[in-house]
Amino acid sequence: MTGITLALSKGRIFDETLPLLAQAGVRVLEDPDTSRKLILATNQPDVRVVLVRATDVPTYVQYGGADLGVTGLDTLLEHGNQGLYQPLDLAIARCRMSVAVRADFDYASAVRQGSRLRVATKYVGIAREFFAAKGVHVDLIKLYGSMELAPLTGLADAIVDLVSTGSTLKANDLVEVERIMDISSRLVVNQAALKLKQAPMRRLIDAFAQASCGKASA
Repeated sequence: MTGITLALSKGRIFDETLPLLAQAGVRVLEDPDTSRKLILATNQPDVRVVLVRATDVPTYVQYGGADLGVTGLDTLLEHGNQGLYQPLDLAIARCRMSVAVRADFDYASAVRQGSRLRVATKYVGIAREFFAAKGVHVDLIKLYGSMELAPLTGLADAIVDLVSTGSTLKANDLVEVERIMDISSRLVVNQAALKLKQAPMRRLIDAFAQASCGKASA
């Protein structure tokens, strides 16, 4: 296909990418929440959107299933960044990666005494690097959802997860004890596509840059 394929995931990233696309003159013609299609047309005949799982966006872009995509820094760090050009922090879908524990768990004392912590997370690579840098021994338990259950059921002492407002933690009697990093979504580009489709790709990247510069400084 000679046109441009943009990989997005449903949910917050899709919703917050739409205004950036609109400022770039691109309008998605169908609502992913009501359409069963996985490839969505836009008002630009040479631009289409493919809907994939958030964790799959870097893979689609890396291997040419999409020319570019929008994905969170958390996903990029876990994926490893291989073969991806990352020209822009779009400053959307902002949140933070944090360590959280039960409200009655003395995390500071456990870390200070060199206890071995059981940590549940989807972000095994990020968690491993973070605790290794602190010199804390951990047993990592990989989970894919409902992370808050792990400390409540005794499966883990702590979790490493994305936090936005903190309301889910509070509702489950968990507290945020350490912030690992701030997270936002990035534009990622297939390097071969950038060479083969240089003019249309550059126009779209530049339009994203203009649309997101105000958000980045906000």
